[in-house]
Amino acid sequence: MKIYTKTGDSGTTSLFGGKRVEKTTRRIQAYGCVDELNSLLGVVISENTDTEISKKLIRVQAELFVFGSDLATPFEVKTKIPRITKSFITRLEREIDAMEKNLSPLKNFILPGGGKVGSKLHLARTVARRAERVIVDLSLQEKINKNALIYINRLSDWLFVMARYANKIHDAKEITWKGRGG
Repeated sequence: MKIYTKTGDSGTTSLFGGKRVEKTTRRIQAYGCVDELNSLLGVVISENTDTEISKKLIRVQAELFVFGSDLATPFEVKTKIPRITKSFITRLEREIDAMEKNLSPLKNFILPGGGKVGSKLHLARTVARRAERVIVDLSLQEKINKNALIYINRLSDWLFVMARYANKIHDAKEITWKGRGG
C-alpha cells in the first residue's frame, strides 16, 4: 500500500462514509487537533521513565485513535466504527480520583511546569483544550457523539492531574502562582 494517494492534492479529504470535504472544515480541524495531541503524548512517553505512567499514556493514545475515527465519521453514517462511550469517560474519572489521592490538595493555582514529563503533560493539556474548543464549534454545526465532547473535557482534566502526578513521581517541584506576574 502506498502512503500517498494524491486524492487530497486539491485540498479535500474523505470522511468515513465516502463524503469528500475541504481540509479546512471544523471536522477535519477537530480530528487534526486530536492527532496532534496523540503525537505529543508519544513525545511524553519517549521521555518518561515510569512504567505505570507510560502504560496509561499508551492506552490514552489508543483511545485517541478511536476518538479520531469517531470525529472523522459523520454521526448519521451507519457504520461499525468504534465510538467513544461512557466507559472511556468513567475510566478517566476513576484514574483522576486515584492519582489525586497521592497528591497534595491544590490550594492555589500552579504554574505549568515541573520536570520534562510533567511540563509536556501540561502542554498536552493545552492541546486537548484547543481540541475541545474546535469540537465544541463542530458540535454547533453538526451532530456529533455527545460522549466525544465529554471525553475531551475529562481528558484535559486527566492530563492536568497526570502532569502533577508525574512531577511527584519524578521529584519535580510544582511552583505556586503568586499572582500579578511574580
